[in-house]
Amino acid sequence: MKIGVIDYGMGNLFSVEQALKRLGVEVLVTADQQQLAAADAVVLPGVGAFPDAMKRLEETKLVDFIYAQKEANKPLLGICLGMQLLFEHSVEVAPTKGLGIFTGTIERFNGVSRIPHMGWNDVALQNEPQWLQNATLPEARHVYFVHSFYATNIDEQQLVAYADYEGVRVPGIVSNGSFTGMQFHPEKSGELGVALLQSWLEGVKRTC
Repeated sequence: MKIGVIDYGMGNLFSVEQALKRLGVEVLVTADQQQLAAADAVVLPGVGAFPDAMKRLEETKLVDFIYAQKEANKPLLGICLGMQLLFEHSVEVAPTKGLGIFTGTIERFNGVSRIPHMGWNDVALQNEPQWLQNATLPEARHVYFVHSFYATNIDEQQLVAYADYEGVRVPGIVSNGSFTGMQFHPEKSGELGVALLQSWLEGVKRTC
């Protein structure tokens, strides 16, 4: 099985690539649309500011490619900023339109003691997308977050799991058809992160 990691100049590519390779899949890191289209699934990572990332996706002509993957029902996993880009809008730096795969707006934390939300936090499952059904997950539900903005006004049917950060409900996993987003870094989230990545890959395998 081959997983394409989208390289648009704003992702923590190495850690994602290595985590996937440890799970026994072939990984291709590229911005070449033909090579990405030949993969069984794609990963959209991301580190940095929302407007810069959207600009890079537009400059590399990857926006239409991502929409084409949704139309083709190909699995895509957005991680951290990569997940946020899949929402409708963001207020980070300046109001910016997102890809609109998920319903909601990316807003800055307000009323919490520390920004960014950084470190380990529990996640609670609310819904089970197809790739999580019958999955065996560890009892410990800690994952690793690093972010100053989070998804708000979401579609509850798209919410898979969330974390509580000082009373703020933070969407941790979202899903819409073949597209999944994880706000935390599964590649840095220990046993649960590995199990979630493995379950997502198993879901990809069933669609191949």
